[in-house]
Amino acid sequence: MPQFPIETAKTAMLFFDTLNVYLHPDDPAEQRTIEELGVIPRLQKMNAACRTAGIPVFYAQADHRPDGRDFAPHIVDEDYFAKPDDPKGWVTKPAAVTKSGPYREVIAEIAPQPADYVIKKHRWSTFYETHFELSLRTAGITTIMIAGGSLEIGVASTAYSGRDRDFSIIILKDACTSRRQDVFDVMIRRVFPVFSRVMTVDEAIALFAK
Repeated sequence: MPQFPIETAKTAMLFFDTLNVYLHPDDPAEQRTIEELGVIPRLQKMNAACRTAGIPVFYAQADHRPDGRDFAPHIVDEDYFAKPDDPKGWVTKPAAVTKSGPYREVIAEIAPQPADYVIKKHRWSTFYETHFELSLRTAGITTIMIAGGSLEIGVASTAYSGRDRDFSIIILKDACTSRRQDVFDVMIRRVFPVFSRVMTVDEAIALFAK
């Protein structure tokens, strides 16, 4: 399979929901899981590599009212934590990012810099009713690298939206998170390869070309 270079002048890096509430959770067991995954060091490595290469850095930051009035409930079969509930249906509830304070901020390890783009999003896709696409177009971007989580929720929603807007998509598989390993594996092996490139952080950096 040919290894197409990643043209740094036409590529953007999107850190999706790399927020304290997800990557620095209060629960010690959840924090241990994040540490065992080794995701944060990889996010840091890609962040540094992009800045060195001159690749624009974007952050998709979930943004919801504390009172939940901008949240629309849906009837689904499972809740966000993949725990089946009433077989007749489950009504979704606002995510934890409705809390104010540091919970909803990007982790300090890859904190946004003055020239970066912070996209405040109100639904799963970073494209939905935000200035994300406009900012990409005006910057001459044709390829988007995506890292963060959850892979099968917001990352997937953004990737599909980007594909339908004719952007090339790169999923950084070892810098993405999910609460469901089986779903993660299927998405990485069977779903994303059909419409994007899937690679590790190191593989992507090795393909950077001016």
